[in-house]
Amino acid sequence: MISHALISLLVGAFVTAFLFGLMAKRLGVAPIVGFLLAGVVIGPFTPGFVADSSLAPELAEVGVVLLMFGVGLHFSIGDLMAVRKIAVPGAVAQIFIATALGWAAAHYGLGWSHGTGLMFGLALSTASTVVLMRALEEHRLIDTQEGRITVGWLIVEDIAMVVALVVVPALSGALGGVAGQADIQLWPLAMAVGVMFAKIGMFIALMLIVGRRLIPWCLDKVSETASRELFTLAILAIALGVAFGSAALFDVSFALGAFFAGLILNESELSQKAAADTLPLRDAFAVLFFVSVGMLFDPSILVRHPWAVLATLLIIVVGKSFVAWLIVLAFGYPRKTALTISVSLAQIGEFAFMLAQVGVTLRLLSADGRGVILAGAILSIVINPFLFAALESVQPRTGRRERASNRPVSAKDHVILVGHGRVGSLVRAALLEAHDSIIVIDENAMIVNGLRGEGIEAILGKADAAGILESANVAQARLLISAVPNAFQAGQVIARARFLNPTLPILARAHSDVEVEHLKRHGAELVIMGECEIARRMIEYAVGGTGEDLGQESRPTCRHPSRT
Repeated sequence: MISHALISLLVGAFVTAFLFGLMAKRLGVAPIVGFLLAGVVIGPFTPGFVADSSLAPELAEVGVVLLMFGVGLHFSIGDLMAVRKIAVPGAVAQIFIATALGWAAAHYGLGWSHGTGLMFGLALSTASTVVLMRALEEHRLIDTQEGRITVGWLIVEDIAMVVALVVVPALSGALGGVAGQADIQLWPLAMAVGVMFAKIGMFIALMLIVGRRLIPWCLDKVSETASRELFTLAILAIALGVAFGSAALFDVSFALGAFFAGLILNESELSQKAAADTLPLRDAFAVLFFVSVGMLFDPSILVRHPWAVLATLLIIVVGKSFVAWLIVLAFGYPRKTALTISVSLAQIGEFAFMLAQVGVTLRLLSADGRGVILAGAILSIVINPFLFAALESVQPRTGRRERASNRPVSAKDHVILVGHGRVGSLVRAALLEAHDSIIVIDENAMIVNGLRGEGIEAILGKADAAGILESANVAQARLLISAVPNAFQAGQVIARARFLNPTLPILARAHSDVEVEHLKRHGAELVIMGECEIARRMIEYAVGGTGEDLGQESRPTCRHPSRT
C-alpha cells in the first residue's frame, strides 16, 4: 500500500477513529479520547497497521485552518477589540509564568540545563487551538464573554509563538544548542523580531484594508451563480488560500491567517452559509488532527520517565491554568469566567510539538525530552473534557453573580422566548406588537443587556441550566418558544421545561425530519420546519390554498400535531 499512502492513511484514520470514538461515547467519555487512542493504534509505536506519519500532520493542519476559519466567522473586529485589555496582558503574563514554571521543574527537578529548561517551559506555555475551539463549540461558549476572551487570548499566544520560533534559533548558541552564536547578538536579534512584527502588521493591515472589501465581494459574486459547488469551493479557496498566503508571504501561522479570513468574511451576509457549508469538513479534519497527535505518542515514555511526565502534566493542568485563573480574577472578572478560561487553557498542542521539534534540531532537547512533552500534551488533551464536565457541575456554585442579576420575575401568563438570534428577534418583535408579556432567555450578555436597556425582561444564561427557567417563572407561563437553531440544545431546554411545567405548550424550530422527531420526543408540542413553511407559503400564493392539502406521504413532517 506504499503507492496509496494517502488513501490508506485516510481509511485507517477514519475507521479507527470512528470505532474508538463510538466506544468512548458509549463509555461516557468524550470522543476526543477515542480519536487519540485511534492514533496510537495506527501509529509507529504499536504493532499492526502503521499509517504514514509524514502525511498525517499536514492533513491535521488543514483541520486547524478550517476550524480557525469557522471561529473567525463568529467574530467581528469589535469583539476582539472589546477583550484586548485582558487578552493581551493576560496571555503574555501567562506565557512568562508558565515558561518559568517549566524551567524550574526541568532544571531543579529533572536536572536539565538552563537552556533545555527554558525550551521545555516555553513548549508548555500555550494551549492547543483545535482542542480549545472544539471544547468551546461543544459547550456553546464561543459567543459568550468567556469564549471571546479565550479566543483573543489564544490569538496573542499564537503571535507570541510565531515570534518565539524566530527568536529561539538565534539564541540557541547562548542557551547551549548547536546553532547560533554563543554570545547573544542584540542588534541582529532585535532586527529579526522587528521584521517579524512588521510582517504581522502588514498582513493585518492588508486584510483590514483590502481583504475587508475583496473577500465579501468575491463571495457575493459567486453566490449570484446559484451554484452550491462553486460557493463551497470559493469558501475553501478563501480559507486555505489566505492561510497559505499568510504563512508563505508574511511568516504568519496558518491558524492566524485562517482566523482573519473568517473574521473579514463575518461582515458578509453569507457568513452563516459559509459556516454551515464548511462544518462537515471542519469536523472531519479536526478528527484527523487528534489521530495525528496520537500517532506521535510513544507509550513507553510513561514507563521510562514517569515522574517527568507527571511533573509536566501538573504544570500544564494545574500550574498553567491556576496562573490564568489568578490573572482573570485580577482583572476583576467573576469566578465563573476565570474558571472557564483556566479550564480552556489547561492543555497544550500544536505549538508544543513544533517547539519540541525545533528544540531537538537545535539540540536544546533530547528525544526523551520531546517524548515527555508529547506525553504531557496527549494526557492533558485526554483530561480536558473531564475538566469541562467538572466545571459544569460546579457552575451553580460559581455563577452566583450571574444568577443574582437574573432575579426571579413575577410575570404570569407570559411567553418565554429562548434564543434571540435572527429568528428569535423577529418573534420577539411580533410578540411585543401583539402586546404579549414576554421574557427572553439568551447566553449572550450583550444581547441581554441591550434588551434590558429597551425595557424588555431578559435573563442571561443557558436555558437548560439549573435555575434559569425557574427565574423566568416557567411554572406560570402560557407558552415557551425555543428559537435556538441547535436541536440538541433545544431538546435539553424543552425536556427541562416539560419537567417543570407538564402542561406548558411548547413551540420549537427544526431543520430536518430527524430534528423534528427529536424535539417531539423531548416534549415539544409544535415543531416548525423551515422547508415545510416555505412550501406552505408557496402553495398559498400559487393555488390560493392553505398548503394543508398536500398528501401525508409527500410531506409527513409538515402536518403539525394540534395542541392538546
